[in-house]
Amino acid sequence: MFKRAGAGNAKNPSESETITTMVVFPNDTNPMGMLHGGKLIQWMDTAAAVCAQTHAERIAVTVALDKVLFKNSAKTGDIITIKAKITRAFRTSMEIFVQAWARKVLSREKYLINEAFFTFVALDDNAKPVEVSKVKPGNTEEKLHYKQALNRNNSRIN
Repeated sequence: MFKRAGAGNAKNPSESETITTMVVFPNDTNPMGMLHGGKLIQWMDTAAAVCAQTHAERIAVTVALDKVLFKNSAKTGDIITIKAKITRAFRTSMEIFVQAWARKVLSREKYLINEAFFTFVALDDNAKPVEVSKVKPGNTEEKLHYKQALNRNNSRIN
């Protein structure tokens, strides 16, 4: 019943890995000069969407966001680097792990500010779910994320 699109051979996570960089401007912050959490989530969601759509070779939409951890704050002038990498593909959905780091321009200090798991579903031209290619993890970290993704997916479904 599901249409196949981009559901060919298994793909390595590096094929769709997405890295984006932003600068925290004053309009991105609260009165304390700290980056709004919602703005950061928006940037992370966009990076995850690019990763999911690259993997699926289709438009993909966010269906879940879990385990959001705000570890540190970023401030006006900081450079934000966001890395999105697919952990596993299910039938029509994909889990994307996203991490965000802040870097102080003058000191070059870099630190993790957030990480989260996003779930996307690939859609056909009629906005119906389509099957996606499987993920073939390569290194030890990718294999661990791949294995753990099944448990997270089962928790989301139940």
